[in-house]
Amino acid sequence: MDAPDFSLLKPPPITKKLLTSRASLFSAAISLRFVLLIYGLYQDAHSALKYTDIDYYVFTDAARYVAYGRSPYFRDTYRYTPLLAWTLIPTTWGGWWFSFGKALFASADIVAGWMILELLRRRGIAETSAMKYSCAWLLNPMVANISTRGSSEGLLCMLVMGMLWAKEYGRIALAGTLLGLSVHFKIYPFIYGASIIWSLETKAPTRPGAGIIERISNFLNEDRLIFLLTSLGTFSALNLAMYSMYQLPFIEHTYLYHLIRTDHRHNFSPYNILLYQSSANNSHGIESLAFFPQLFLSVIAIPFALAKKDLASTLLAQTIAFVTFNKVCTSQYFLWYLVFLPLYLPTSYMVKQPSKGIAALLAWIAGQAVWLQQGYQLEFLGQSTFVPGLWLSSLVFFGVNVVILGSIILDIAPASKRTNGASTLKTETAEKDEDEEGVEEISREKPIEQVVKEQMRLNRAQEQNLKAYMSDISDLMPGVE
Repeated sequence: MDAPDFSLLKPPPITKKLLTSRASLFSAAISLRFVLLIYGLYQDAHSALKYTDIDYYVFTDAARYVAYGRSPYFRDTYRYTPLLAWTLIPTTWGGWWFSFGKALFASADIVAGWMILELLRRRGIAETSAMKYSCAWLLNPMVANISTRGSSEGLLCMLVMGMLWAKEYGRIALAGTLLGLSVHFKIYPFIYGASIIWSLETKAPTRPGAGIIERISNFLNEDRLIFLLTSLGTFSALNLAMYSMYQLPFIEHTYLYHLIRTDHRHNFSPYNILLYQSSANNSHGIESLAFFPQLFLSVIAIPFALAKKDLASTLLAQTIAFVTFNKVCTSQYFLWYLVFLPLYLPTSYMVKQPSKGIAALLAWIAGQAVWLQQGYQLEFLGQSTFVPGLWLSSLVFFGVNVVILGSIILDIAPASKRTNGASTLKTETAEKDEDEEGVEEISREKPIEQVVKEQMRLNRAQEQNLKAYMSDISDLMPGVE
């Protein structure tokens, strides 16, 4: 009888090296961003096609106005909070300081990755597996590229992940404060308020026959009140402070503009062509109604159906819905939901059924590639590809995202039974990873006979865990064998 081949249980060499410790993982993540920053400087200096995002020049110009005591809104197309321009004042100091903002945004990526890793460990995921899932953010070239080009989305993702981290660790006031700050920076994180409030349910259920006053009192528990007051208080205080300094231009450019914007360049949305026509005619058409399905899904339907089952995955689904149905959808927006992906993966169909996960990833990439090919012909070669090319590619990418969103929504409920309804899965996940690491260690140091015995013992232990888990499910669902 041939000896079992335990080499298949070992991770690939490069993965093994990166996952030996947190220090190695974060060193790789920092190195990736550092290399891209240096490469960006070279490309900007030697190529007509600049690496630095056009938005970064907008940020730094606004920072220059602020440094001279003027309003950041003197810079055309600056549509953000003055806090961002204030933060980037060091970019006006000349020399290497111009890249300060890029380094800041890339550093925010790293901090967000650390919080992702901590949340995975809190869920009971073993250290090695938690680092593996964190790679979906920390070593994601798309994430690193967008931040090092000068997009501020990494900073916002850090604030949003900080909000979730604070909530999961029971620091409700901090979570509310970070949500208020996030919404002040950019409007979209307000959608998370509904999910977090809904997830902060009262432990004691409302008694049957309770009156409306008692029901309201039971709903407005201490955690919900703290979260509401701190989030609204932070948001209101920041807006009042900015309004007192910059008056109506602050309200107009930071908030109102986004309700009527007609950006059609680099826009993956199916509303792209309509926005192009509206901008040409200085009018608004059916694209003005895009908010209704978008907000219904992301603020009402998804939060109230799923938030109590798996909060992190619900935030992922909300964000995908918001971005997919938004009338403006650019590559930077993808970071808004990619930051939640590592928290969803441990119990997702993408991991349980790798073929489906790989198919979803390839379809998502291919959808972008088809659109970008049409967009390149339009914006760089001057060829009119609006219809049918650009429009059809927008519909294809929209359809891919809708299918992925539907799969995630269907995936959340059964995943919640494992992460919330049966705590034994956390132990099993950790034990499984420890067992695999143990097999790797055993195979290096012990004779093959002892390795086989150890593996048989581990298999029996896993079988017992599975029986215990099925017993829990039977208790939760009487009549199911």
